[in-house]
Formats: sequence, structure tokens, C-alpha cells
Amino acid sequence: MSFLFKGGRFLNPRLDTLQDGVEILVEGGKVREVSDHPIKSSSAQAIDLKGKVIMPGLIDCHIHVFLSEVNFAYLDDVPLTMLTAQAGVLMRNMLMRGYTTVRDTGGADTGIRDAVAQGLMLGPRLFVAGAPVSQTGGHGDFRKRTQSRFECRCCSALAFNARVADGVPDVIKAVRDELRKGADHIKIMCSGGVASQSDPLESLQYRLDEIEAACEEANRWGKYVAAHAYSAEAVRRAVSSGVRTIEHGNLMDENAAALMAEKGAFLVPTLVAYDSMKRRGKDFGMSDYSLEKNKTVIEGGLRSLEMCRRAGVEIGFGTDLLGQLQNDQSREFLIRSEVLSPVEVIRSATITNARIVRQEGLLGELIPDAYADLLVVDGNPMQDLNLFQDEGAHIPFIMKEGVPVKNEL
Repeated sequence: MSFLFKGGRFLNPRLDTLQDGVEILVEGGKVREVSDHPIKSSSAQAIDLKGKVIMPGLIDCHIHVFLSEVNFAYLDDVPLTMLTAQAGVLMRNMLMRGYTTVRDTGGADTGIRDAVAQGLMLGPRLFVAGAPVSQTGGHGDFRKRTQSRFECRCCSALAFNARVADGVPDVIKAVRDELRKGADHIKIMCSGGVASQSDPLESLQYRLDEIEAACEEANRWGKYVAAHAYSAEAVRRAVSSGVRTIEHGNLMDENAAALMAEKGAFLVPTLVAYDSMKRRGKDFGMSDYSLEKNKTVIEGGLRSLEMCRRAGVEIGFGTDLLGQLQNDQSREFLIRSEVLSPVEVIRSATITNARIVRQEGLLGELIPDAYADLLVVDGNPMQDLNLFQDEGAHIPFIMKEGVPVKNEL
């Protein structure tokens, strides 16, 4: 089908203000024409927006559709069939909030990515990392302290959510294996984390030669590496070894931010994750150890965001919410607005994230030949980021690749 949108106000994330009088023609799942003059089409279904705002679909560059529990330990007893069903609900809810594309940074595989692409499941377009790669004792080693060996988890949800590799040959093999299975990017753990139970937050994970090996393998496949990293030293080690995107980065310093800018690395902050864990994590089984680590990172989040902005680092948009906390996804807009303007936050969730997933010109903006991923909003998000709250209540129309998935106009 084809659609002609008219009578609305156009949000182009490259501009600082809305445009009036712009019409958009959608055909074959893509934007065919954008014009400030009337567009003629004999076959398109005309949609009068009546002054509402039309804008590109949102992109979240740090989510986990297969982490359906706040407490990772609970996933040990979740069968893969149940995990897939839970992921289906999480993905549908993301789409209904206006996220037409997401980058999964650990867990989701090509099966669920392709199921969504083929219309078997309703959800955002997915870019997947497969299983994140962690060192022994790192952020992705889910064993209890009392376990000395890895037990078979082939039928457990945890099997999808991390793999352990040590030493250059083993790291190379793990990265090649995830690429073989169709990963769009590779995720490695370069520091301790909040949700993991055995590693200090400040720990430096993977040696430089191991990080370099992972990056070289990914680059040779035309892919890239995203690294979980909190401390300034962890960020420096990752970026100097070839990592393209730093996930979190809460404990950044000026030198690390300058190095990221020099190397052209992206920062993907996930500030809402710490806010949500602080408010609600205990209710869903988060341990005292994790909550204590969360106190450390939550204090540095906005400060790191400001440092990277001043240094000229490109800042993407991510959330990293676990399981039951994912309904806080769009609070990320409000938290960032403490240091960024609304249009800067919107750009991070559109055109910057499109660059991160290497889909410039196809995602993140409504231009000819881009995918027809678009939202119609009751109000001006450039003035009020609250319009992204309330589970999509202020977004009456959502289209993904030319197909309306929500229509309350």
C-alpha cells in the first residue's frame, strides 16, 4: 500500500524547529517523496494529520530482548521456549512506545531477528550481537562462586546471554563463531558490571591483545565491536584497541572522552537503567551487591554525558533495562534532558543511532529512499519530551517499513 501524509508538522532531526506544509509519500515500505508542495498520487491513501507532528521512528541502541528478568539467576530455570515468548511481549511493547529499530547488545540471535523481519513476531527491526563475549570471572560469567565448572545450560535462557572465552585464540574463535551465526556486531565485556555478582565494578577485563583480536576479527567481516565499559581506564583500553562503541561509560574522565573523540568512537549511555534499578530493582530480586554497585555508576552518568558532549564525542541513545524494568524505557529522554536540549536527545535516538547501526540514509530520518519508519505525535517533542512517556499514549500512529502497526488517528 501507499500512503500520503499531509496537514501535519514535520520533525526533521537535523533541524532545530518543526516545518509546516511538508507532505510525505510512502510507497513499497519506503519514503518516496518529501515535499513542501502538494504531492499528487492517484493510488495513495491520504492521511490528514490535522496539525499533529510526524517524525522518524525512534532507535534504541542498547537493549536486551532475552534478558526477561532483573535478577539473572532466575533465567537459569527459564526454558528457551518461554524466553522467546517473553521476548515477544517485550518487543511488542517497545514498538508500541515508538521504537521501530533496536540494537540488541547481547542475547538476541538471528532467529528472533529474522522472525521479526519475516512478520512472524511483532517488534522493532533488530540488530543483534548474539552472545556477548566475556573473560572468566567477567561481567558475562554467570557461575556462582561455588561452581568451579561450567554446567550444561543448552536448554536454559542463560545459554543465550553470554559466553566465556580466555586468551587470544579462544577470543578469536568465539568472535568468529558469533559472526558465523550471523551477528550484526560483537559485544565484549571490558569492565565489571552492576548486575554481575562476582566482579568488582572497577575491574579491567580482557587484556589489550584479546580486545585487539576481537576488533580485528569483527573488522575483517565488515562488522564492529561494542564494549561494556565503565571506568576511564577501561574506556581508554577499549577505544585504543579498536572498539567502535562504548556502552555506559559512566565513570569517564576528560582524557578518555578526548580519546574517544580522536578515534571517532561513539558513546551509548544508558542512564535510565541505573535510575530504574535504584527505584525498582529490589522489588524484582536485585541483590544488595548489585544495588551497591549501582550507587557508584548512577552518580557519574550525567557528568560523563557532559564530558563527552564537550569533547565532541557522538552520543547515541540506549536504555539497557532488564526484564520487568523495560516499561521505563522512555524515561531516558527525561533524564538526559537535565544536560541536553530536547532536540539533542531526539537526534541521539534517530540520526546518531542510525550511524551506529550503519544505516545512514535508511533509518533515523524521513528522506527519499529511507525506510518508512515513522511516528505521529500529539504535540511537539522538541518542546516536550513527556510526549514519549506513558507507554506510547501520546503517539496515535506508528508505521514500520510502510506498514501501520498502530493507528488511532
